[in-house]
Amino acid sequence: MPKTPPSTPAATAHPADAHEQIRVQGARENNLKDVDVEIPKRRLSVFTGVSGSGKSSLVFGTIAAESQRMINETYSTFVQGFMPTLARPEVDVLEGITTAILVDQERMGANARSTVGTATDANAMLRVLFSRIGDPFIGPPTAFAFNVPTRKASGVMQTEKSGGRVEKNVVRQAVYLGGMCAECEGRGTVSDLDLTQIFDESKSLVEGAILVPGYTADGWMVAAFKAVLPPDKPIAKYTKAEREDFLHAEPRKVKVDKINVTYEGLIPKIRKSMFSKDPDALQPHLKAFVERAAVFGRCSACDGTRLNEAARSAKIKGKSIADVCALQITDAAAWVREIDDASVAPLVRNLLHLFDSFVEIGLGYLSLDRPAGTLSGGEAQRTKMIRHLGSALTDVTYVFDEPTIGLHPHDIQRMNNLLLELRDKGNTVLVVEHKPETIAIADHVVDLGPGAGTNGGTVCFEGDVAGLRASDTLTGRHLSYRATLKDEVRAATGVIEVRGASSHNLRDVDVDVPLGVLCVVTGVAGSGKSSLIHGSIAGRDDVVVIDQSAIKGSRRSNPATYTGLLEPIRKAFAKANGVKPALFSANSEGACESCNGNGMIYTELGFMETVATLCDECGGKRFQASVLELTFGGLDIAEVLDLPVAEAHAFFASGDAKTPAAAAILQRMEDVGLGYLKLGQPLNTLSGGERQRLKLAMRMGDKGGVYVLDEPTTGLHLADVDNLLRLLDRLVDAGKSVIVIEHHQAVMAHADWIIDLGPGAGHDGGTVVFEGTPADLVAGRSTVTGEHLADYVSS
Repeated sequence: MPKTPPSTPAATAHPADAHEQIRVQGARENNLKDVDVEIPKRRLSVFTGVSGSGKSSLVFGTIAAESQRMINETYSTFVQGFMPTLARPEVDVLEGITTAILVDQERMGANARSTVGTATDANAMLRVLFSRIGDPFIGPPTAFAFNVPTRKASGVMQTEKSGGRVEKNVVRQAVYLGGMCAECEGRGTVSDLDLTQIFDESKSLVEGAILVPGYTADGWMVAAFKAVLPPDKPIAKYTKAEREDFLHAEPRKVKVDKINVTYEGLIPKIRKSMFSKDPDALQPHLKAFVERAAVFGRCSACDGTRLNEAARSAKIKGKSIADVCALQITDAAAWVREIDDASVAPLVRNLLHLFDSFVEIGLGYLSLDRPAGTLSGGEAQRTKMIRHLGSALTDVTYVFDEPTIGLHPHDIQRMNNLLLELRDKGNTVLVVEHKPETIAIADHVVDLGPGAGTNGGTVCFEGDVAGLRASDTLTGRHLSYRATLKDEVRAATGVIEVRGASSHNLRDVDVDVPLGVLCVVTGVAGSGKSSLIHGSIAGRDDVVVIDQSAIKGSRRSNPATYTGLLEPIRKAFAKANGVKPALFSANSEGACESCNGNGMIYTELGFMETVATLCDECGGKRFQASVLELTFGGLDIAEVLDLPVAEAHAFFASGDAKTPAAAAILQRMEDVGLGYLKLGQPLNTLSGGERQRLKLAMRMGDKGGVYVLDEPTTGLHLADVDNLLRLLDRLVDAGKSVIVIEHHQAVMAHADWIIDLGPGAGHDGGTVVFEGTPADLVAGRSTVTGEHLADYVSS
């Protein structure tokens, strides 16, 4: 008989159960000021505070970063050499941390071959399914992979045998099956050039027929064409041979003014010089030309499915793998449920679990063939969440960055349930969030502030939600705040007519978008808001679009360089000192020679951590000593770049340093609530909300009568939303028309006109379910949005 273990008194706790908290002491990442916090494990903790207060620095930059760094250290030095090097965060004590899994807002890679199906392993399971029970039988799973081409090989095949023997076989036309469409190489689209954007048929070469930037009629780039082709003859009157020579000629030597030069057809020439390069790396005017001239069309060979004919011929229940990938996921789940075959029962079970997870997380309206790069930040974050929903892992730390981004109030409750589900499995859940609906479900709240940038970085409150409501912090005061409907709304001065909009899931939508007012377009996620506005309004003249695309930034980029502010500042310094403007750029002639304008010396130590040390020569100021002797308004260039926006605005708005061009840009940055941001702060240290508002400040300077904003409240604290509404009002009062795609109830309540799409998502949406004033929407309660907005303004 087995021995009975001795009984342990209930009062005696096991030492292993004493580690119930994540303890942080002396955190100093970015703007954190020796922050001390104790975060309970196996609970849902929400971190709040205005954008730039230090939430991400504490959660992502300190806790999650140290967890990942310590896990990476467990790998061999060989493996670590292939992994990103993570610096040790600035913190005195960090105890009790567990394995951290980050689910952030970063968009999924915009690789042309990446789809929702490939990113979530749904395609991999479908390929196995069709290779097993597809009729007719085509081949192994690779025969259904659009990223694998069909290959044929001939020659000697060597096979290693035991004892060092090598068996040689001669193979002829051995076929290795893949599912890739040969015409589009698995991309689903084929690129072409719009010739009307490249040359004007009605003109001759001397009249400027070539419309490519840099190809002026009397310039050197066109000289070779004039030497080969009749220069005075309109392109439209070229013979077939002349047109072929003009557009597609192979490279050959010709004489131009007694000089040998290479002549090449216009199309291959510009393909190599412009279209083969990353558009973002091109100069703005070249990028604009490339975007105008490059057109992408559906591949006619595979009808956009990316798969060859053989892969499309195998069917299960009357559908090919391409048909299933094109289905809305809710419909794909219904198709899987009809499969009753014992040989693939486990596979069907896993597929159903995956599809049900999509529906549970509110992404049932997507299709598996949707390109991953087209997902919004919120959709990408929820797609990443799917792999964790059925995970067997417990006692790990899940870190979320505003998981409610892009969610309608109707969907936020579902997201809250998922966060609670992860917590109830025994995990620690850390959430950076602004929405009061998610803050309300927290077990523990850490409120950072009181302000942003140098005015933030301290813990203003730590405790439960009831304590936060009773506290006098900025978040506590705004937690119960509710916007009210306006007493009077503005009258439209005109309309933009949209007729027969049918992109994506829109069902021949006819709608009049009012001008001269604040118009909010809303509806549940996937209802067709972005398809309507970006597909029917964004491309028109006089329309300025400020979307959710991330701004790129390295440690060399900062708000001054990104917004164009540095240009007038450099010119002002140069004029005052009688020198070249290039001296006042840390990326040009004025850069410190020791650190190349970085301010830090980065020492690469192979497979070990890169060490960053302050540059001894410039002391981190990034400029040569001779440049720092040159001043403007009593300050040198390094001191100016160290100014917060608000102080810099006062500096350049009046007095000896008055520079109207700089003051105008700084005014816009203050308008969007970035007065605390330093001009020289590296862009890669800014939070998501700060980057969004920086882009808003820059684009507000664009000339246009209609502004389209895509979820401008992303990353904004409750208090900052008020500032945003005042900014939108100023734009409308200045004669602009503002169209906002938004879910935030405060923005809806403040609107003059609302266009609500729905009633559901995907093929259940795509229609306009309401047009009118917010008051009418609330009074009618006829839509999901109306119900939530009515509850919001009445609570």
